[in-house]
Amino acid sequence: MKKILILLIALTISIIRVKAIDDNMLAKSAKSSILIEESTGEILYEFNSHEKLEPASMTKMMSLLLIMEAIENKVISLDQMITVSSNASSMGGSQILLETNEKMSVDDLLKGVTIASGNDAVVALAEAIAGTEDNFVKMMNDKAKELNLKDTNFKNCHGLDEEGHYSSAHDMAYIAKELVKHEKILEYSSIYETYLREGTNKKIWLVNTNKLVRFKEGVDGLKTGYTEGAGFCLTATMKRDGMRVIATVMGEPDSTTRNSEVSSMLDYAFAQVGLKRVLSKDSVIKKIIIPKAKIDEVEIVPVKDVNILYKKIEGEITPTYEFKIDDIIAPVKKGDIIGKLYVMNNDEVINEVDLTVKKDVEKCNIIELYGKYLKNIFSGNISF
Repeated sequence: MKKILILLIALTISIIRVKAIDDNMLAKSAKSSILIEESTGEILYEFNSHEKLEPASMTKMMSLLLIMEAIENKVISLDQMITVSSNASSMGGSQILLETNEKMSVDDLLKGVTIASGNDAVVALAEAIAGTEDNFVKMMNDKAKELNLKDTNFKNCHGLDEEGHYSSAHDMAYIAKELVKHEKILEYSSIYETYLREGTNKKIWLVNTNKLVRFKEGVDGLKTGYTEGAGFCLTATMKRDGMRVIATVMGEPDSTTRNSEVSSMLDYAFAQVGLKRVLSKDSVIKKIIIPKAKIDEVEIVPVKDVNILYKKIEGEITPTYEFKIDDIIAPVKKGDIIGKLYVMNNDEVINEVDLTVKKDVEKCNIIELYGKYLKNIFSGNISF
């Protein structure tokens, strides 16, 4: 398909492609670790990040991603009451003590998963969405393939050790990157303590397994994990000055070391780099004419905010951006990919973002097309 090269625009901002440090500098006690910036996906630090290990309850991040998608797609709703199966209530490990045939809302079950890491709660939600846990696990693996996560294979939705159930720090961090796009989940994962079944004789206190939520300002998630095989694991996310970072460690010797090393990773990120917005998702890159469109000019915008990272200790450089737009014909919907924008430092592409239309573009009917044809003739845009 023919491409149209539009323009180059110079921008004076402090930016640099942040290179990952592949040594055991930060999380010295972890078997593997990784630190990424969320909006760009840049890796700021990693060590053995692709090693396949037991992810323990960090598995629930993929479960939560599918649950949030199901809520947004109206497969289930937050106020829907779920009847707990005997399979869900029999789950071992961490739990919120669900009983067979007990009814609990999706909202409260989400609290049970995100705060207390309830294995029973996540199975109840999985069964409500997919019918069976096995069907839900297939959805989890399909989603991993969709996200191009090559170090991951799920056997269950809760994270108890099972042969063939594995992931990596890399894949866990990028699952978290997808999960935090659903900002509602942070309302749950940032709660330090709450109660379920209040007003009954079965009231239960939930306290967040991620202690950084309480003791480190800016941390608002995301998921801990522990089994004998996995050791102590944690994926934490923190936001400051408009930048969100995600840190994952696996195979730590104890929770104190785990929390301390993740805290140091987060501090390292904010000390080293900052985030600069080049363009917002509402920035009009170009107005173009699309054949057979009802409107005369169509505004082209990025599908998301265009951000870049810069090292705080280095001076400014001058990046540029260019973009290419495909030949397209109406109809086109907002969200359809119709080109790509490239942010560049000299000849190196340092970020790229898909382009779309700002609003849905409808197709003209035959009468409207004829009217546009006549208009072009009378305006001199068409000659004979």
